[in-house]
Amino acid sequence: MAQRPLSFLTSSWPWRSLAYLSSGVLVGTAAVVIFAVGLAAGMALLLVLIGIAPLAGLVTASTVVARLERQRLRLVDLDRLPDPHRRPDGPGTRAWVATRIKEQVTWRELVFTLISSAGLWWVDLMVLLFCFGLPAVFLSSLDGETWPWAIFSAVVLLASPYTVTSWAGARAAMARTFLAPRDRELAEELREVRASQVRLLDTFDAERVRIERDLHDGAQQRLVSLGMTLGMLRLETPPDSPQAELLTQAEAQLSTAHQELRALIRGLNPPVLADHGLVAAIEDYAARFPIPVTVDLRLPEKLPRKIETTMYYLINEAMTNIAKHSGAARAEVRGRYHADLLIFDITDDGHGGVDTEAGSGVTGLADRVKALDGRMRVSSPVGGPTLLHVEVPCRFA
Repeated sequence: MAQRPLSFLTSSWPWRSLAYLSSGVLVGTAAVVIFAVGLAAGMALLLVLIGIAPLAGLVTASTVVARLERQRLRLVDLDRLPDPHRRPDGPGTRAWVATRIKEQVTWRELVFTLISSAGLWWVDLMVLLFCFGLPAVFLSSLDGETWPWAIFSAVVLLASPYTVTSWAGARAAMARTFLAPRDRELAEELREVRASQVRLLDTFDAERVRIERDLHDGAQQRLVSLGMTLGMLRLETPPDSPQAELLTQAEAQLSTAHQELRALIRGLNPPVLADHGLVAAIEDYAARFPIPVTVDLRLPEKLPRKIETTMYYLINEAMTNIAKHSGAARAEVRGRYHADLLIFDITDDGHGGVDTEAGSGVTGLADRVKALDGRMRVSSPVGGPTLLHVEVPCRFA
């Protein structure tokens, strides 16, 4: 929320902060009432050994307060706070309660709810009363003796947007400390996401192989058959007839289509990659690139197939983006293998200005890297140069 003073005052942040604190007072008041009633009922019923249910209800009720707080945080924090609770172990209310009781996040939410009920909403109320209630009282009773207080109240009122926003930011940071998921709580979700990425990558590879086989065995064979038919037709056509010229044009177009199809098939499943490995495949692709490319790859002769294939298409796509969008005169591909890590740097001397958040081709590259549990960084200042840095774990059995 760091902005210039004037732009801040004319933005929505003071109003969002006011709504956050005002709703905090309402939620805190409701939480106090619910907890007081539930605690009293639980202690009273505990004497007859049925008070555990209300007390367990208090614990799980804190998850409702936490859910509301996560939603309210969106008023002053644009980064969504994910819900770290996992799915219940079984159907029904009993399984839901049992799952929540065993989760650490539930107890953090309980502590936050107790702190919020005991103190935070009171502070929210005091800040609002100080910023708006106090000035309203003194300004409404203005006379000759209270003018110093009126001046003080006016200053407080003018400063209220900053006061309210400052406390709202501090309160939101405190709430995020309690309610943000821990790494271990996200581990299961992250494993599911990573497994989904790997499945998508495997599906892509399988689909690519299928398309390459269909083109090779289907469309390419039909083009060959069509060429033979045109050849037989030429034997029966007089050389000086109009049909001969048409046959020549048809044969030229067929040859062009055949070459384009072979280039497409080679791009889908380059034989040099399967036969000679990643280094040879990149060097072969760079030799046919429309701009000069310096290739400096010092890698193991044979990498795991999935990594080798993924990195080939990643570098292929990155270089294609350079040719289409960068306006570069030269490019370089550099690769090293060090400490179980593949490191690639792809640079060009183009005009730069690549926006990684604008849905560009860089997003697809990042998805490929994430599927291999790697990471990618892009440096592309306006005016260039552009650097694409990729790191991918690669361990040999």
